[in-house]
Amino acid sequence: MTIMFNTVNRSDVPQVNPDDLALPMQHLVATGRGLAMLRGLSEPELREVDHAMWRALDIEPAQRVAVLLRFRCLIKVFGARRVADLLLHRGYNLIAHAVQVAAGMRLNGDYGFNPVKFERALRERLAAVDGARSNRTDAPAPLAA
Repeated sequence: MTIMFNTVNRSDVPQVNPDDLALPMQHLVATGRGLAMLRGLSEPELREVDHAMWRALDIEPAQRVAVLLRFRCLIKVFGARRVADLLLHRGYNLIAHAVQVAAGMRLNGDYGFNPVKFERALRERLAAVDGARSNRTDAPAPLAA
């Protein structure tokens, strides 16, 4: 008999599906804690989100742990002044982009996201999205026949 252990290497947390990582954020908004990115979450609040997400996420246990680790580190990185300032300047639409970055960025679960690298990746993503948006709106109108 072979026993399989689903473990997560905290020194290199696996990437997760951005939709799965968005669920804890949606839970915070639904429970009236949408400002968590700016004010942070207490340990009891984090545990409550962990319990709610453990039931809501229909994925392998190791992936659930990866999502929850990434979520905790995402909340923590917004404690950095430069990332919080970016949120204040760009508004809450930034959170969806931050979730995309956090889902795929290299993460050491013990140290969290590097705030400088996270901000840089987030600004690059925003620039790409803004550039794509301006290309669509800057296109000349078709000529009338």
